[in-house]
Amino acid sequence: MSAADLAQSIGRELPYLRRYARALTGSQTAGDNYAAATLEAILSDRSLMSDDDTRIGLFRTFHAIWQSSGQPVASEDQSGREAAAQGHLRGLTANSREALLLRTIEELRYDQIAQIMQVDQDEAEELVQIALNEMGRAIRGRVMIIEDETIIAMDLKGIVQAMGHEVTGIARTHTAAIELAGDRRPDLILADIQLADGSSGIDAVNELLGSLGDLPVIFITAFPERLLTGDRPEPAFLISKPYSEEQVRSAVSQAMFFASTDGLGVA
Repeated sequence: MSAADLAQSIGRELPYLRRYARALTGSQTAGDNYAAATLEAILSDRSLMSDDDTRIGLFRTFHAIWQSSGQPVASEDQSGREAAAQGHLRGLTANSREALLLRTIEELRYDQIAQIMQVDQDEAEELVQIALNEMGRAIRGRVMIIEDETIIAMDLKGIVQAMGHEVTGIARTHTAAIELAGDRRPDLILADIQLADGSSGIDAVNELLGSLGDLPVIFITAFPERLLTGDRPEPAFLISKPYSEEQVRSAVSQAMFFASTDGLGVA
């Protein structure tokens, strides 16, 4: 593959590496920094991309850097919230979250996960199951849903409640979202991008974060690449439409790990 072809191929996959890295670190800044380090490594050594599958090579290079760095999650000026998240994460089986995200959010096959993580396929499958079990019983909280399509909203509500979380309510518009959050502060917001009245779910969330403070947010969109440019403030957690129940469960579990522990119950 020529240098130009490789650059073009990496460019197509880069938004999804950012999505994965952000979900893994719980931060746009940290995730994007890891993605940038991955690109720098590839520029220094083209042999890292010797695999015919660009996505496999890109994610495998990321994992080599992630492993060698000791998998830090928080920044040096670690806040109380970040420290609490670190404590929860240290209690998980090594490499299990990585395998879970690759499987659920990035929808990779087990054989591809095995190649990326340099493990046997059986181990990759076991790691995903371990992560589902460990994260599924870890934290309980209040989730607010911003979604204008009734069927999707009820489906999301059912998934979240089945995980043991409380749904504070469903808002279909920007105005309704502000009112709902004012009635009861959520621990996590699950939001669509386009709302019923033509308003933006992103605008509604930004206003909520301005009044409620820092909260984890999971955006749901049919065009995830538009929110994975790395050129501006963007979500740390993103689900593509159409989504699967497994994707929602994984994203909610990941986001809850980076939520404030105030008011959250540990199962």
